[in-house]
Amino acid sequence: MLKRVDVRYLKEPEGVGLKDPVFIEGLPGIGHVGKLVADHLVKELDTVKVVEIYSHHFPPQVMVNEDGTIRLPKNEVYAYKSDGNSPDLLILVGDFQSMDGIGHYELVNAYIEIAKKFGAKRIFTLGGYGVGRMVEEPYVIGAANTPELVEELKKFGVKFEKGEPSGGIIGASGLLLGVSQLEGIEAACLMGVTSGYMVDPKSAKAVLDVLMKILNLKVSVEDLEERAKEMEKFIEQIREMQEQVVQQYRSDEDLRYFR
Repeated sequence: MLKRVDVRYLKEPEGVGLKDPVFIEGLPGIGHVGKLVADHLVKELDTVKVVEIYSHHFPPQVMVNEDGTIRLPKNEVYAYKSDGNSPDLLILVGDFQSMDGIGHYELVNAYIEIAKKFGAKRIFTLGGYGVGRMVEEPYVIGAANTPELVEELKKFGVKFEKGEPSGGIIGASGLLLGVSQLEGIEAACLMGVTSGYMVDPKSAKAVLDVLMKILNLKVSVEDLEERAKEMEKFIEQIREMQEQVVQQYRSDEDLRYFR
């Protein structure tokens, strides 16, 4: 039977052999920024799936695969063992965050427990920060659970703006920082500034660029760059349509003047 939070280890931590891995969370959120980055890391790096997480707190549905078969919604943790130039990684990706507040806490407790079992000493959560307008050049703002980590991240270009995010950080990306603080684990959230209106691969690339510097990690960004170019074309089409509407409105106003 499915438990409220059902954590299933596909590989035991001892058998994976990670050393002080960095835990990275990239679940769906604003602009899908964090999800895009985490999914990209799983795709580009030599990762292996080590954990599956099912939960009553996910939407009551099944996902339909391309071949017509189904599966339950789930989140997954992938492990990456580095060549020694960068830290080992645990990457949390998946279909959903919790639909309710209690579920957020229960799931975050599970994520923290997974991180601890694998020996993680640091956590980075990834997300988007919606500003309600189009952003030409995305940048990354941050929040951390220790002053020392704030100062460290500033050196990599992460901006810490007074009072921002003004509404706090909602969901797993925020709660992981708070709960990990109680557990004595350093954690920070990296947020790509985005409009919040649509999936934003350009903002995701900005977050990935910063994360790679922090971790001394080299990953191809070609796929994200291509998606960002496609999105820019789409945005330009929207702007042209808006301009046409404005011009039509002005034309109609001029005609009314002469009636």
